[in-house]
Amino acid sequence: MARLTADRRALALIAVATFASMSVWFSASFVVPQLQQLWHLTSGESSLLTIAVQLGFVAGALASATSGLADAVAPRKLMCAGALCAAVTNLLLLWAPGFGTALVLRALTGACLAAVYPPALKEVSSWFRKGRGTALGVIIGALTLGSAAPQLVKASGGLGWQSVIAATSALTACGGLLVLTVRGTGPYPFPRSTFRLRSALRAVRSRPVMLANLGYAGHMWELYAMWAWIGTFLAGLQGFSGGPDGARHAALAAFVCIGAGAIGCLVGGWIGDRAGRAPSALISLVLSGSTAVALAVLRDMPTPVVVVLSAFWGFWVIADSAQFSALVTETADPRYVGSAVSLQLALGYVTTAVTIYLVPVLAESASWSVALLVLAAGPLVGVVALLAFRRTAVS
Repeated sequence: MARLTADRRALALIAVATFASMSVWFSASFVVPQLQQLWHLTSGESSLLTIAVQLGFVAGALASATSGLADAVAPRKLMCAGALCAAVTNLLLLWAPGFGTALVLRALTGACLAAVYPPALKEVSSWFRKGRGTALGVIIGALTLGSAAPQLVKASGGLGWQSVIAATSALTACGGLLVLTVRGTGPYPFPRSTFRLRSALRAVRSRPVMLANLGYAGHMWELYAMWAWIGTFLAGLQGFSGGPDGARHAALAAFVCIGAGAIGCLVGGWIGDRAGRAPSALISLVLSGSTAVALAVLRDMPTPVVVVLSAFWGFWVIADSAQFSALVTETADPRYVGSAVSLQLALGYVTTAVTIYLVPVLAESASWSVALLVLAAGPLVGVVALLAFRRTAVS
């Protein structure tokens, strides 16, 4: 077998490290049913355990950007420190006396992970200029598989919550240490700089970056709510609602639907490297948004049809994520790329908190069709933003 080139070896190590380090993001999703019984949680409190990670990540990303850490500290060192801190805060859940403490710990875990994910994107970007979209797609594909894992565990019957917390904490710590094994520096490094808030804000206020960020917000409006609730949506289908194994089969179908996005990330990156970032993201937004509308209309179709449509949705709903990150790395002031990526992610994850909370409320008070149509509004906003981005690029 041919030896990996330095850039591909770095990509492989960073992808594995990112997958391992980000595993604590989803650890609460593994064990929410058990924590509901242990702490007598309401459905709203259960949702807040996920939302707390999102908002903690936003706070961490903003702190990293506005303090200058994202551009002043080497990405690998920042990833290692963030992963080790996230492992500790996640492990402390084993001694949490109840919901309040758990909520704080989940928020702190999200804040620590803001020192992992954005630097990973920046580090990979320094290794690739040609093929950057595909390389970033590999990183986000690894994150996608992590998002699908809770559904696979649920389908297999689950594990004790203490074992899950301990295992994901250990995995995250290993990921933080693994990234330090990347040898050398990328051939396209971004210059380190002394942070100046006014200069960084000017970089992200440029019209191309603002439009890319608006498109990213539309993408995120749809993405995490789809990941969070596709299992619940499928479990309510007639084909899964009957029989003793219906819930397990629905969870397995949800794993497939989310996991399909890992391939979607690679396809989106491949298109982006050949046709351009904006066209690739436009294709993904149109197809994912159209599929959400189709599911809203066709959700009473036979269960296999709905599952296939949902897998198609999962494939395209994440395929554009790397392209938005690549757009920022390629259009922002190179001195402030770390801050620009962190601010983009902060904006996106604020958006996810809204729809993660909103979707089950709409599904219960109105219908799943209404909830799906609301999600489709995100890709519509993203399409409008990217069309404006393309006009800006041409002019």
